[in-house]
Amino acid sequence: MLKSMTGFGKATGTYHTKKITVEIRSLNSKSLDLSTRIPSHFKELDAHMRKMVLATCGRGKIDFALSVDVAEAEQSKSINEKKAMAYFDELKALEKVIGEESSDYLSMILRMPDIYSSVKSDLTEDEKEIVFTVAKEAIESLNTFRRKEGEDLQLEFQERIDEIRSFLLEVPKYEQERIEIIRERMKKGLEEIQSGSYDDNRFEQEMIFYIEKLDVAEEKMRLSNHLTYFEETMILNESGKKLGFIAQEIGREINTLGSKSNHAEMQKLVIGMKDNLEKIKEQILNTL
Repeated sequence: MLKSMTGFGKATGTYHTKKITVEIRSLNSKSLDLSTRIPSHFKELDAHMRKMVLATCGRGKIDFALSVDVAEAEQSKSINEKKAMAYFDELKALEKVIGEESSDYLSMILRMPDIYSSVKSDLTEDEKEIVFTVAKEAIESLNTFRRKEGEDLQLEFQERIDEIRSFLLEVPKYEQERIEIIRERMKKGLEEIQSGSYDDNRFEQEMIFYIEKLDVAEEKMRLSNHLTYFEETMILNESGKKLGFIAQEIGREINTLGSKSNHAEMQKLVIGMKDNLEKIKEQILNTL
């Protein structure tokens, strides 16, 4: 089944007082372009997170973000003694300058910025497992989003392929008319050149040459086969690149058909085919 390269996934979990959130976004890219944003306390998990994304997300410009919120009341903090002593010395010096005394240095120091330092404990195996589980859920959410977008893309592709095939099926009704137009044009030209007299055998030989030169039977057959191959391929997993190659082959046959058509109505059919093919190519860029 097709998958889109664009998508979004999010999952949350808890470990004691911590709320763990993983958000993952994906945009179009020819290859995998992964960036991760992980808090410093969880940086040791970065390599593992990257492996998880690489194994499950395929191509795309992917932004992986892990955030951890801790309840304020539960945060372990300690006083930065070195900074506290520095503030004390500064307050004592300031007291001498302004000539006022204070006995409550401690309460002032405790209100100073950066006086507290959070106490960070090492990650436990249980905490790591919770983080990994949340990450897996976010990735699955992303891929579910991509699969849904892929279903819409598949419907769009099928509609465009059906349109091209319907134009192709209309080509035969103009082929005989096209030959008669060429025949009459050649007759008229020969009559003007030779004052109404020409060699019928030579004329038929020239007609056969032009008919063979302008014959589009092979192009119709190959184009029909390419359309069927496209339909068979688009139901496979991660077939975006292959669909791009098939679309190129479809384009070659349509262009050759156009160059050989030599008929106004057939040219209109070819233009309709090209229009639908361009829309397919645009959407293939968003296909995994």
